[in-house]
Amino acid sequence: MKIGFVSLGCSKNLVDSERVMGLLKTNGHTITNRPEDADVIFINTCGFIDPAKKEGIDTILEMAEYKDGKCQKLIVLGCLAQRYKKELETELPEVDRFIGVSEYARLSEILTEELGVEIKGSYGKMERLLTTKPYTAYLKISEGCSNRCTYCAIPLIRGNMVSYPQGEIMEEAKILADQGVKELVLIAQDTTRYGEDLKNAGLAGLLDQLSALPFHWIRILYMYPNAVSDELLESMRRNPKVIPYFDIPVQHADNEMLQKMNRKGNAQNLREVVRKIRAVFPNAILRTTMIVGFPGETEEQFKTLLDFTKEIGFDRLGAFTYSPEEDTPAFDLNDQIDEEVKARRLRELMTLQSDIAQRKGEEWINKTIEVLCESRDANSYSYHGRSIHSAPDNIDGEVRFTSNRLIRSGEFVNVRIEAAQGHDLVGIEIK
Repeated sequence: MKIGFVSLGCSKNLVDSERVMGLLKTNGHTITNRPEDADVIFINTCGFIDPAKKEGIDTILEMAEYKDGKCQKLIVLGCLAQRYKKELETELPEVDRFIGVSEYARLSEILTEELGVEIKGSYGKMERLLTTKPYTAYLKISEGCSNRCTYCAIPLIRGNMVSYPQGEIMEEAKILADQGVKELVLIAQDTTRYGEDLKNAGLAGLLDQLSALPFHWIRILYMYPNAVSDELLESMRRNPKVIPYFDIPVQHADNEMLQKMNRKGNAQNLREVVRKIRAVFPNAILRTTMIVGFPGETEEQFKTLLDFTKEIGFDRLGAFTYSPEEDTPAFDLNDQIDEEVKARRLRELMTLQSDIAQRKGEEWINKTIEVLCESRDANSYSYHGRSIHSAPDNIDGEVRFTSNRLIRSGEFVNVRIEAAQGHDLVGIEIK
């Protein structure tokens, strides 16, 4: 049968979607991106914050309309299904089955029941159907999170951290390498704590193993700042395939705010982490995320966040207004911040970061950097790509460059930077 599939949310959810699609394809079913042609439509949802929940509900209602045509079944997977299953079953009778993440271990059995045909194999054990560009792929190294930040619902949805055995990770990585993947992106809720629940395993040792495979770049996302250890930095230094791109969400810089968020460490610890990184990698790219408008945040505490942002000079920064999530400790905190105040603080922070990003970009003018070509403008020799500065999630900016030759997507080239435009760099290929 033909299967339509919609994947919402983060890259970790995308890997889940690729696993489900791989399982279905291995069992002889066809995946289509045209919902009007699908016999069954799957939606993999996110349930992290309110906008993601709304997107999930809107998508379910949109896809439900195809049941007036060829579509016979609508199946909803993922975090939203895990967190609100009972409520959704009542409110959305259009959906034939909600499958939460805790049920994935018996996914084949459930789908056999729902689809009326036998689904053989186990979720996560079959080859994924990659939906990223063929030269880039995500590799999830653990599930869940044990950090228990007071604003975050992920542990409620996904549970405590469980690391995948290193052998399983390497087996999947070898398959990706054999498929021609050049950029391997390691993901988890907290990549730096990989292996803490296993014997004789850790991220540093895993990087040693992965670096032996024929990848060109290995990129790490979601690194908890206080877990960026000397051992990890040394492993990255001795394995040049592991690029010095540090995605370290700090969330805030005021010590009282960090404590209320149940973030480990304090602002001075964060400064020390940055100092250590830059001591080993002077040209390290630092990306972070921050939350403004957390309950009780004063103007003085927000100014502390702005001052810290100026001081550190992050290359990339994403920020969010605090979203109250039921069943989290922060949901019941007093002194909730007015939405207009949150929005104003977000604008101020992002305006500051725009100036910083422009300045940081200008530091690369007249320097040559390696770029992964991703696309070409029609009928021209103008190209778009990414350097080590940018993850493949469309928020870090790009490198726009020209050449006098035809360059294929997935090819690495050297580009001399001639201008910086916000988060983007502009240059010309140097042979």
